[in-house]
Amino acid sequence: MIEIRKGEKKDLSSVFELIKELAVYENGLDQVINSVEKMEEDGFGQNPIYEFIVAVEEGNIIGSAIYYYRYSTWKGKRMYLEDLIVNEPKRGVGAGKLLFEAIIKIAKNTKCTGMMWQVLDWNEPAINFYKKYKTNFDEEWINCNIDF
Repeated sequence: MIEIRKGEKKDLSSVFELIKELAVYENGLDQVINSVEKMEEDGFGQNPIYEFIVAVEEGNIIGSAIYYYRYSTWKGKRMYLEDLIVNEPKRGVGAGKLLFEAIIKIAKNTKCTGMMWQVLDWNEPAINFYKKYKTNFDEEWINCNIDF
């Protein structure tokens, strides 16, 4: 049975391994500059900037969803789902569905007007998963970023 629960500081090593697994899947491991120590500071320090939940099966973390809140001048408080990750051997057992639905529930309970996230255009399994939730796929906006 898969349990979904709030992430704790002790979970960060396992969650960071999932993050690196996702980076390998997305051909971007060389871009990962984060660390467990930085995640501890950013998530459990004086001013936490993200939260996460985990999927646990038989005492092992098999998935995680990392999120934070953002503000839209048009829509108000929104949840941003940074990553939804399920360990590759455990994909297809329902952990992703449980995590995603738990995140939706958290967003609603915290009075968000909606949720946003990104998916790579070549990630057909993820796109097909999100289509089940009547997701709006935006083809108009271009993602931008600056690295420091």
